[in-house]
Amino acid sequence: MLKHRPFKRLIGLSLLIMSLQASAAQLAIVIDDFGYRTKEDNQILALPTPITIAILPDSPHGQLVANKAHQQGREILIHMPMKPLSQQPLEKNTLAPSMSAEEVDRIIQRAISKVPHATGMNNHMGSEMTSSLPGMRNVMRSLSRSNFFFLDSVTIGNTQVAKAAKEFGVPAVRRHLFLDNHQSEEETRTQLNKAVAYARKHGNAIAIGHPHPSTVRALQKFLPQLPSDIELVNVSTLLNRAQQPQEQQPLKMQPEEPKQSSKDSPNGTQTTPPAPVEIGICEFELPNNTSATQLEGIHFLMFVVESIYQDKTLRPLLSNKKPSLFTQQKP
Repeated sequence: MLKHRPFKRLIGLSLLIMSLQASAAQLAIVIDDFGYRTKEDNQILALPTPITIAILPDSPHGQLVANKAHQQGREILIHMPMKPLSQQPLEKNTLAPSMSAEEVDRIIQRAISKVPHATGMNNHMGSEMTSSLPGMRNVMRSLSRSNFFFLDSVTIGNTQVAKAAKEFGVPAVRRHLFLDNHQSEEETRTQLNKAVAYARKHGNAIAIGHPHPSTVRALQKFLPQLPSDIELVNVSTLLNRAQQPQEQQPLKMQPEEPKQSSKDSPNGTQTTPPAPVEIGICEFELPNNTSATQLEGIHFLMFVVESIYQDKTLRPLLSNKKPSLFTQQKP
């Protein structure tokens, strides 16, 4: 039987599967419609830099906020106006399915010149445009020449963004939740809770909001309460993760799939298990009393587990019940 020789400090024992950072779910927040509301735009720019902004190319203050955001190291998208199915006032140079490829390219290249430092694009409205495969092919053809990625705001169920993007090799991701379909702090708080729950379940989430005063107040109030198992990231971080091979992603991020037995393997050989992941160092002290001079088998393992459980940093991760991100504050 293996016996443990006691030391004052025992170092090592990689007992966890992954580190705290690898197990954190990732949340990206995008704020659309930038360039019109100076006060709210500046308030958003005072929030953590992982929050991505999407600027309307013909907005009066678009270039100013783009330069300021770039100086902060913040990610910038072009919030490209696209034609909706409903009849409503449209932005200048709104893309439509009826446009030729040349006209779409001209408008997109003009938008790129008007929003400096942008690295991606998402759609402003656009239920008619994004549901048109020929129309989105024209968009992706243009973006492929500019090395842009595309965030699908998903304003209609039968969006053709992913299909068109794949045809032209344009990296694409999609929105999961809106934060402020109804303009109130309570609505934004509720949607943030849903976004966190979605990220915890699926590994990541993308939420889109707008520079409404109620949204700004909610983000100012609730983002400092972001729990330790949620990492705030920009959109391209999730895009890069989506482009990685499946086996390089953290275990928590992988979808559950049936395991293939060795006899079902095409060549009949047993699949080599993945190498263990090194997660760092776990330190704790052994008791000085004589009864602890030798800890054997299950007694040693129980001692290690108890030491980890008593660690204040690790204790929150041992609970299966995750706390709600934001709780309604009493007046």
